[in-house]
Amino acid sequence: MEIQGSVQVRRDRQVVWVTLDHDRKYNAMSRAMWRSLKTVFEEIQQDAQVRCVVVRGARGHFCAGGDIAEYPSFRFDAAELETFHEEEVWGGLQAMLDCDVPIVAQIEGFCMGAGVEIASCCDIRIASSAARFGAPIARLGFPMAPKEAALVAQAVGASTARAMLLAAEIFDADYMQRRNFLMQIFSEEEIATQALQLTIRMAALAPQAARLNKQTFRALNRPPALMDTAQAAIESGANPYAYANSAEHREGVMAFTEKRKPQF
Repeated sequence: MEIQGSVQVRRDRQVVWVTLDHDRKYNAMSRAMWRSLKTVFEEIQQDAQVRCVVVRGARGHFCAGGDIAEYPSFRFDAAELETFHEEEVWGGLQAMLDCDVPIVAQIEGFCMGAGVEIASCCDIRIASSAARFGAPIARLGFPMAPKEAALVAQAVGASTARAMLLAAEIFDADYMQRRNFLMQIFSEEEIATQALQLTIRMAALAPQAARLNKQTFRALNRPPALMDTAQAAIESGANPYAYANSAEHREGVMAFTEKRKPQF
């Protein structure tokens, strides 16, 4: 039976630790994990006792993207592809964006594609010096979904988002800190301790004030109008997921699963 990965939750007093865990896949997000992420953050939002959330990955990596092994089973059908992005992926991301509890991203190792999207939903991002960031899905023959691209562009900046998506560039932690995506960088040995100390400081602050601040930030920093592009495009007849059954899309995904170089 194929392991689908999990989103693990551990509560330590007023802090919730959310761990992305997909063994042997660098915590790549499966469809089941996206659905779990949504449930986890909806439950956190309803828990008045939680004062801080930490999102991290298991075994020294944050998240390497999506679980590409699943893709041949659904990505080549436009309706299923739309459901995946608009309901499953965006459902998880929206639950994070709607959460009034401060969220810290503890980023180590790979932070690619879906990992960048999840980190973009966090309020404070710290990383190890070995962390690497990107969204090289152009190598797989498909674009980032419109809402997800808008979210990432707002968080990392338009030029960095373009470099990630159009040139498949991978950036180190120093670069991402200069782009104001990261608050601080620590050594691989220090980051877990530093994340813990940060949560202790945050959990000691006024919880109602923190939630009200998050509501204010959400109102001030609403993602750009592109966030509604997918639905608007569908209503106008230009379905952003119409590429699902294209030869380029099939070639990119199948080349990856067959461990060969794609021919575009």
